[in-house]
Amino acid sequence: MARRSMREEIVEAALAQFHERGFNAAAVKDITDRAGVPKGSFYNHFESKEALAIVALERYGVGRRLGDLADSSVEPVARIRKHFEFLRDEVVAFGITRGCLLGNFGTEIVDHSEPIRGGVKAGLEAWTGLLAGAIAEGQEAGAIRSELDAEQTARYLLSAWEGTLIQARAYKDAKVFDSFFELTFAGLFTA
Repeated sequence: MARRSMREEIVEAALAQFHERGFNAAAVKDITDRAGVPKGSFYNHFESKEALAIVALERYGVGRRLGDLADSSVEPVARIRKHFEFLRDEVVAFGITRGCLLGNFGTEIVDHSEPIRGGVKAGLEAWTGLLAGAIAEGQEAGAIRSELDAEQTARYLLSAWEGTLIQARAYKDAKVFDSFFELTFAGLFTA
């Protein structure tokens, strides 16, 4: 079997390191050691750790299965719920030790790195757009309150989700997610 490219191994290792340790605590040597590649090979593929972080953010977004939010074969409210359940289940599977990489970078590094701020902003905008689309479909179907602005509601949900992640990590308790699901799906969305 052919070996994966060093670039791919570095990206995967960086994504794991950034998610586990944060941007500042993930040294290039830690990333290359985890990837099993020489440190010098890093600079053959990436200009800087910031450049790698942008690629890692993009890869992270793909792993969040955001495209599921646009799957019109699934009823919109069920689609949105499944999306957040997937994210919750992933956090719980990691022992509630990782948050969302967008949120993590958003609190750790965006004030100090314009390229990473741009990457976080792009990720949040893509997520907001897909979520707003599903909310609008739910409104058209009569399943979500029509007086809500779909984009504003999507931004609110993402803010509520990121806050829920912070609380879950602080308390190390999956029960924190219950309030998010109850207030969103039995309150906010109720038509």
